[in-house]
Amino acid sequence: MAKYGYARVSSLSQSTDVQVKALQDAGCTVVRAEKLSGSSRDGRDELANILDFLQSGDVLVVCKLDRLGRNTRDVLNLVHEIDQKDASLQVLEPAIDTAGAMGKMVLTVLGMVSEMELSFIKQRQAEGIAAAKARGVYKGRPQSVDYDAIVQLKSQGLGATAISAKVGCSRGTVYKALGEILEQN
Repeated sequence: MAKYGYARVSSLSQSTDVQVKALQDAGCTVVRAEKLSGSSRDGRDELANILDFLQSGDVLVVCKLDRLGRNTRDVLNLVHEIDQKDASLQVLEPAIDTAGAMGKMVLTVLGMVSEMELSFIKQRQAEGIAAAKARGVYKGRPQSVDYDAIVQLKSQGLGATAISAKVGCSRGTVYKALGEILEQN
């Protein structure tokens, strides 16, 4: 039986050091860490590696459930995959172990609560941005592309692909800039 630790943070500016230490203290012989969003399993290669190595009797350990995933369905799918390998998941905070039926039930409830909490955070964020916009405080991210250059190139007869290549942006940004210019006129 091996204990594999998985640490994850959402952005490159964050550190996994605290999680790695906690996982090592919990007896994990191998700890994998990555800096990616937990909203999807796409690109989470370290997690995929651990899942590939899991064998019967092994344990995957995470510090908190949201480190495994932010989506109830993804977390439950991961637990199902782990269970299919006759392995188990251990969450350090709060202490949950899927080796038993009670642990699986608690994990399901916590996964739903975590997903609900994330939707509340997004809702509050959107409300805060709307209120700031209404007060004229929030103006969004600073414009990084010269809209005047886009309009000038368009007036010269260039298409969106050529404009995006000359300005150094995506075609979507070109269309957005031209749409905003049209709205202003």
